[in-house]
Amino acid sequence: MPSVSRRAVAGLLGAALVALLSGCGASPMRIQITIHYSHYDPSRLTVPHGVPVTFVITNTDPIDHEWIVGDAALHERHRTGTEPVHNSRPTEITIPALSQRRTTVTFPATGALQYICHLPGHEAYGMVGTVTITPGG
Repeated sequence: MPSVSRRAVAGLLGAALVALLSGCGASPMRIQITIHYSHYDPSRLTVPHGVPVTFVITNTDPIDHEWIVGDAALHERHRTGTEPVHNSRPTEITIPALSQRRTTVTFPATGALQYICHLPGHEAYGMVGTVTITPGG
């Protein structure tokens, strides 16, 4: 059996320590959002910036909904947009009736963003929430 040098062992231990301290392999923060009667619950969230957050969104309604999170300019584009389904960006997803979707988002900056369903009439009905992104992680 070949012997392992002290240098190789030290290198492996050093790499393991760096991975541990840098958060490699750390599980994302997990937040559950339920859609019921065309409303988000909770409708207000606080998350740290720079940390992956997995949103588990459950639609208990018999109709489809969206979860689109962003600033005012993004929401203005979606109010007049023509995308029928959202699944290509983690901050813009469609949740079919009676189903659950997961998406992981890392917010790069602090501040407040809204999450809104832009299907016809849903925003006016109150399908709006706010995520506040705070410093630190």
